[in-house]
Amino acid sequence: MTTGELAPDDTVVILTPEGRIEPSPAAEPYLERLATADDELWRQAFRQMTLVRAFDREATNLQRQGELALYVPLEGQEAAQIGSGLATRPQDAIFPSYREHAVGFTRGLDLVNVLALLRGVTNAGWDPADAQNFRNYVLVIGSQTLHATGYAMGQKFDGATGTGNLEQDEASIVYFGDGATSQGDVSEALVFARSFESPLVFFLQNNHWAISVPVEVQSPTPLHRRGAGFGMPGIRIDGNDVMASWAVTGHHLDAARSGEGPAFIEALTYRMGAHTTSDDPTKYRTREEEQYWRDRDPIARLDAYLRAQGEDASFFDSLAEEARDFAADVRKRTLELPNPDPLQVFAHPYAEPHAVVEAQREAYLDFEASFDEEATA
Repeated sequence: MTTGELAPDDTVVILTPEGRIEPSPAAEPYLERLATADDELWRQAFRQMTLVRAFDREATNLQRQGELALYVPLEGQEAAQIGSGLATRPQDAIFPSYREHAVGFTRGLDLVNVLALLRGVTNAGWDPADAQNFRNYVLVIGSQTLHATGYAMGQKFDGATGTGNLEQDEASIVYFGDGATSQGDVSEALVFARSFESPLVFFLQNNHWAISVPVEVQSPTPLHRRGAGFGMPGIRIDGNDVMASWAVTGHHLDAARSGEGPAFIEALTYRMGAHTTSDDPTKYRTREEEQYWRDRDPIARLDAYLRAQGEDASFFDSLAEEARDFAADVRKRTLELPNPDPLQVFAHPYAEPHAVVEAQREAYLDFEASFDEEATA
């Protein structure tokens, strides 16, 4: 069996790699939700997936040209991210790790903010209030699952969930990778989320490689089964199927905001590129494995579906041009990013003024002034 080959009997598949809607047996509970979607949603998803891939490739080029300190590619994971992101509601809170550029895009995040972070000209990246509750990136592996669990517990304690009004009730979703499941933080988050019936969806993007360690080494048991071990639904989806990602995530977010507690979704996908631009995946995986997943490209299968539905060629041509313009705009604005004011580091450690921080700020100003004194001496 090829690494990560899907087992359809226990995996939710709706859209096949050939672009046909052929639901697997595991998809049955989600078909009612799928019926509420139309091709306008899938056109929107296709557009966002295409633009994000153009961004991803442009950002990789910028790093190779020395314009970014680092970049974290997401190519291959667009369906998992776009589908789940489009399934959220505006009031929901989203907790990413550091590769969820596409999820942020569905929430209106200006992706140049991601590159500002990786260019080193911002301390955090963005104000979540400006990106529909899409929180800042977290580089400490797995720790965001605890943040999300605590926040979701607060949503429940505040009475923001379980009222029966799905249009207003809140839920949270947290993204993490297969490598993070080896961290204690994730297990602790699962325990607390289940114990308090928090309105939270754990969304695991299993892209098969925790840097150079294959998922088979991390866990000989399919990761979605961990959900049942903690007393919550555990579902595996074809992570390259945007329809499955949208339907399953939306179903369980609605269940969470209805008061039914947390769920655990494993999206089986593949990281086509490097873990980061500091990595060389040719050292630890084969061309055959990469080709297997290239043949299951998430954008290609949605492209095939839309064309089979009669989508006009002008749609694809126009979108290709938009993607080129989008990438060029990202490059231009990234290169124009200003260097930050050094005093920003003292501005936000605490919500209110703090004597120690003020003393550090004054010490820094004195240090800077000392160079002026030397220059005029």
